[in-house]
Amino acid sequence: MFDKILIANRGEIALRVIRACREMGIASVAVHSTADADAMHVRMADESVCIGPPPSTDSYLSQPAIISACEITGAQAVHPGYGFLSENASFVQMLEDHGITFIGPSAEHIRIMGDKITAKETAKSLGIPVVPGSDGGVAEVAAAKRIAAQIGYPVIIKATAGGGGRGMKVAQDETALETAFRTARAEAKAAFGNDEVYIEKYLQRPRHIEVQVFGDGRGRAVHLGERDCSLQRRHQKVFEEAPGPVITAEQRARIGGICANAMAKIGYRGAGTIEFLFEDGEFYFIEMNTRLQVEHPVTEAIFGVDLVRQQILVAAGEEMEFRQEDLQIRGHAIEVRINAERLPNFTPSPGTISQYHAPGGLGVRMDSAIYDGYRIPPYYDSLIGKLIVHGHDRPEALARLNRALGELIVDGIDTTVPLFRALIENPDIQRGDYSIHWLERWLAEMAVSA
Repeated sequence: MFDKILIANRGEIALRVIRACREMGIASVAVHSTADADAMHVRMADESVCIGPPPSTDSYLSQPAIISACEITGAQAVHPGYGFLSENASFVQMLEDHGITFIGPSAEHIRIMGDKITAKETAKSLGIPVVPGSDGGVAEVAAAKRIAAQIGYPVIIKATAGGGGRGMKVAQDETALETAFRTARAEAKAAFGNDEVYIEKYLQRPRHIEVQVFGDGRGRAVHLGERDCSLQRRHQKVFEEAPGPVITAEQRARIGGICANAMAKIGYRGAGTIEFLFEDGEFYFIEMNTRLQVEHPVTEAIFGVDLVRQQILVAAGEEMEFRQEDLQIRGHAIEVRINAERLPNFTPSPGTISQYHAPGGLGVRMDSAIYDGYRIPPYYDSLIGKLIVHGHDRPEALARLNRALGELIVDGIDTTVPLFRALIENPDIQRGDYSIHWLERWLAEMAVSA
C-alpha cells in the first residue's frame, strides 16, 4: 500500500480524496495555485506544495509542476480527481516514466475512450449498444447528407474531440444539415484544434443514463447500477439520482452486465462510467469517462461503498473489496450541484462567503470546500458544493432534499440553490418524468413568464 498520495486537484474533490486517505492511514499531499493558498484542501492535507500562479494552465494543468511536487514530497501515487489531468493519457505516461502510480486506468484505455469515434468503435466491438450513425469522421457535406438519409432525421453532428456541448449541432432536415455541419466543424476547430466531426441519429426525448463500472485491471469487473443525469443545462449536469426512476431491475441487470463484461474483457482498472442515451427501453452508448464522476456520491449512498478507497486499493495492486453478488441497491439518492452563479442567467458569482452553514441530519451529505470568510477565486469552475441526500425511496429522498436545501446557508454570493427549491416543487420532477431537454425548456418558459 502507498505511504503518501498527491492529489492533483482542488476544491471538494480534493477534500474527498484526502478524507479517504486519512481513513486508510495514508499521508496526503495537496497542490495549489497561489490563488488557492487559503483553500480548505490545503489546510486539511498533511503537506502542501504551491505549483504555480492562478491560471490552470500554469498550475493544475502543469504536468512538470505536479511531477516535481511528487519528487519533492516523496509521493508514490497521484489521484487526479475529475477534470484537469484526470483523463490525460500523456500525463499518465509521464507519471509511469517517473515511477509514480496513477490512481486510475491505463494510458491506453484513457486514450481509446478519449476519442469519441474510437470509443464508439471499441464499445461496438465489445457488444455495447451504440447510436446509429457514421462509422467514423465525416469530412464532406455530401457524405453527411448520405449518412443522414440512411439513418433518418433529425441527426446530430458532434466533434470527435468534443465536450461540454461545443462542436455539437442538430439538423432537423436536409436543408438545415449543411449549416449545422459547417458550424459544428468551425466550433470544433476553435475549441479543440480539431475540426473532425461525426454524425448520429438524434433521439427525440431520451434520458441520460450512466452505468458505474469498476475493474481490478486483471480481468475482473463489476457494475454498480446506473445514475440518471438527465436534468442538464447546456449539456452540463445539475441534478443526478440513483437508481434511475424509469429503469427496471431487468434493464439494469442487462446493461450492467454488458458493461461489466466489456470492462473485464479489456482489463480495465479502477472507476469508470459508461454513458448512454435511453429511449423506449433501449440504451445507446454516448461515451465513457475514465475517471471518478462528480456524481459518484449517489452511487456510494445506495451501495454503501467508498469508490475512492477502492480506486486506491486496486492502484496499489490489491483486490476490490466486493464482487457483483455483494452489490445490492438500498434506497434512493439524489445529488444537486451547488454553483456560485447568479440566476436566471447563470453568470459566475465569485466573491467572499460571509456565512456558511451546511445541512445535516439523517441521510444528508454535503461535499464542499467552502467556509466562513472563504474567497471564491474567479479562475476555476463555479461548483462550490454537492448536496447529496439518501432515503428509503425516492419520495423520502426528495423530502430530505427539500429539508436540506432549507437548512443550507451560503451568504455573500449568489448560488443555484433557488433553482433546486423550484425544481423539487415541479410535478414532472416529483414523478421523475423528464428527459435531457426538460430543464432547458422549463428555464425558457420561466424566462418568458418572468
